[in-house]
Amino acid sequence: MDVGYLLSAAAVRVTGTSLRNGIQVDYESLIDALVQQSEALSELPMLRVHWYDSARDGVPDGSQQFIGELPNVKLRLGRFGVDGQQKGVDLRIGLDLVMHARNAVADVFVLVSGDDDLTEAVEEAQVHGVQVILLAVPNGQDRPHGISRHLIRAADGLKIIFPDAIDHAVTKVETPSAVPSPMAVPLGGHPRAKAPLAGFTAQERSRAPRLSSVPASSGVLAIRTDTTIHEDPADLAEQIGSVVTNVLTTFRSSATPEALAELTAGKPSIPRDIDKALLTDLSERLGEVDLGEAVRHQLRARFWEQYDQAW
Repeated sequence: MDVGYLLSAAAVRVTGTSLRNGIQVDYESLIDALVQQSEALSELPMLRVHWYDSARDGVPDGSQQFIGELPNVKLRLGRFGVDGQQKGVDLRIGLDLVMHARNAVADVFVLVSGDDDLTEAVEEAQVHGVQVILLAVPNGQDRPHGISRHLIRAADGLKIIFPDAIDHAVTKVETPSAVPSPMAVPLGGHPRAKAPLAGFTAQERSRAPRLSSVPASSGVLAIRTDTTIHEDPADLAEQIGSVVTNVLTTFRSSATPEALAELTAGKPSIPRDIDKALLTDLSERLGEVDLGEAVRHQLRARFWEQYDQAW
């Protein structure tokens, strides 16, 4: 289980943003449901759950310690990089998958992840005679969320986690001190897809050929960032504003007074979890894995602008 994928995708289903702080999880119930579904899919008893997550300096927090002490659950921790992104998790998953297949530890592996980087590991594991089935988090329409097309093609099957299992175990955080935000927008909405590249994950769209210029005769207004061209600056600003609104709304509804005070005191720095949610959500909307520096700057500036307006 790639926990970064599992919880961020579940958060999108529940709150409309990938901010993990906006959800509370009954981990024991969720793991039990995933085990039961995996055993039904494989028609075999489960050997063990491998739970891959990140931790500061590789040291487990309270919830991770609890998970690691559950029966037949193996906690595997990566770490956070300086940019707040998890490091070492995909590598651990890939290495374990190949090693266990090579050692004939199991006949069927159920992989809860959507990461394109695991495609080669899946194919290498299959060389050793095992099956690899993908188990995806369902989106609001109960379809697989955030699964790489390359990973789908490599795997032996794709199923979604039973929606009831997610909805029962993952709920939106509402603190007693939270008050409705005047900037709130419906959290059940889904962003518009970029039509030319619709149907692909963000990682795959990032590999598509990019225009190096836009002909003057095309009548298209364009701005250039570090890695891409956005044909409509107004649309980009709208997408950024919507992402910021959803993240701020979710954070406001779940944050304690202490967390709010800490956010204000740390200005202009944005806490790692909030910054990651902002970047992840905008990347998904724009279909770009690597947001240019200009877009990142605009996103973070808009965060504080809307924060100051709301508080």
